[in-house]
Amino acid sequence: MNYRLHYFPESGNSYKLALMLTLCGQTFEPVWTDFGGGVTRTPEWRARVNAMGEIPVLEDGAERLTQTAPILLKLAERYGCLNGANEAERFEILRWLFWDNHKLTGYMATYRYARAFTPSPDPAVLAFLRRRLDDFLGILDAHLQDRSFVAADRPTIADVSMMAYLSFPKHESGYDLTASHPAIAAWLSRLAQLPGWQAPYDLLPGKRLRCHVPTDP
Repeated sequence: MNYRLHYFPESGNSYKLALMLTLCGQTFEPVWTDFGGGVTRTPEWRARVNAMGEIPVLEDGAERLTQTAPILLKLAERYGCLNGANEAERFEILRWLFWDNHKLTGYMATYRYARAFTPSPDPAVLAFLRRRLDDFLGILDAHLQDRSFVAADRPTIADVSMMAYLSFPKHESGYDLTASHPAIAAWLSRLAQLPGWQAPYDLLPGKRLRCHVPTDP
């Protein structure tokens, strides 16, 4: 297949698709996007690339695909990779994909961007988002106490979706998951052993946003 991925390196949703393609043995042409410069908010970009004004966009030949969860589902079905083996597993995958997009990814993406990539975030906004994230991470950590992966006895696209924003350097999110949520940290370590796995900034090159918090020692 002829894939082109419109992305920016800090985007966890971009990382989900880049990692999924890699785990499925596929290559893609990276198309760096100046998200920080506001290009996705311009009428020209929205008319040419994605009317929803969002990154990532995956070009699949002549087709432009948007919204990460359905793209993951499409790739899993196409390549028989990280998919559910039966109806029960496919339901469980969908259940966690919806939860992730509405809760974990939705709040972590917003919190991390405001905390690390804006110069003067509102402390009250950060505190509100952090309280919600503490709840969501607690739910996931409890879920992983007695299982190795999220939706089945092996990795699926639910794991790929949920691990993405948790795989960036800890100084960006301010969470040391090894200390605060050890079951999540152990799960992330298991996923990092998958053949072909790469960390976000290794898989997504290009100009980076300015980070306003100190880096990890």
